[in-house]
Amino acid sequence: MSSDIITSLAPMAGYTDAAFRRICSEMGADYVVSEMISSMALTMGDRKTADLAKIHPGEAPVILQVFGHDPKVVARSVEILLTGNYPGCSYAAPPAGIDINMGCPVKKITSNGEGSALMKNIPLAREITAAAAEACAKYGVPLSVKHRLGWDSDSVIAAEFAYEMAKAGASRITLHTRTREQMYAPSASPEACRETAERLRELNVPLVGNGDIETIEDAKVYLAMGCSEVSVGRAALGNPWLFRQMKDPDSFTPPSLEEVIALVSRFVTQLVQEKGETVGIRESRGRAAYFIRGMRGSAKIRDRLNHCTGLKEFLTILESTTLEQQV
Repeated sequence: MSSDIITSLAPMAGYTDAAFRRICSEMGADYVVSEMISSMALTMGDRKTADLAKIHPGEAPVILQVFGHDPKVVARSVEILLTGNYPGCSYAAPPAGIDINMGCPVKKITSNGEGSALMKNIPLAREITAAAAEACAKYGVPLSVKHRLGWDSDSVIAAEFAYEMAKAGASRITLHTRTREQMYAPSASPEACRETAERLRELNVPLVGNGDIETIEDAKVYLAMGCSEVSVGRAALGNPWLFRQMKDPDSFTPPSLEEVIALVSRFVTQLVQEKGETVGIRESRGRAAYFIRGMRGSAKIRDRLNHCTGLKEFLTILESTTLEQQV
């Protein structure tokens, strides 16, 4: 029996590039979210930043995520993305929506008053959301906001914050159920979604649950707390099959070793095609490690991959992994 759980791939800097988004789309993610795009850098014409917004064939609907602290700059970046009027723009399909990151806990982001630091300044966060919502409305594209429970355990304001962002124009809210203080440490608190979902229900705005969703049972806990959807992050890095399992749990069978290695090989090949061999292989070392975690001799395999410099050698090592596991 198929499931009616709506799932998405959560935005993760350095991970949710087009190659990985495409794989998760194939596995059944209803939509995917890009890496964080700096509003300031985009408006200044930075080419590397613009490359983060590329949408390739084969992807599920793609939501582009932006971050910033200046309402006018954020609104301008939204217009740039939605018109596609920037150097290097490449959309196989237009953006399905815009998301504003108000949850990133990294110091590099928060020290500029961006990401989760905006939870300490509700008036500014509301102004940013309103400006972005106005820009999105011109093109008939929905706006969402992602945030955390609060800055720390003494300032858990998720329900109030979500309500204010929804009133300012966000048509969907994603709640990462940790505080900024917790960063990514265990454990997330899905029960915290209940109050936020109740507040948003007053405005008919859906809540997406995010944080430690590793199984279909985890997803059901979030749904029981009032969430309409779930957003899967780190658990998908080595197990994109999780989306397929959530869509059809009764008929799902875990992938074989050969299927895992075949998918990793294809993934690495696509990274190299899209980013060049030097960058693609460098990024593939850590990315492939998520897939081979738990295999016999995985530390040795990782070491070999870390010393690999070319695609042909990388694929040979992966192919030999299948044989080694069968010995």
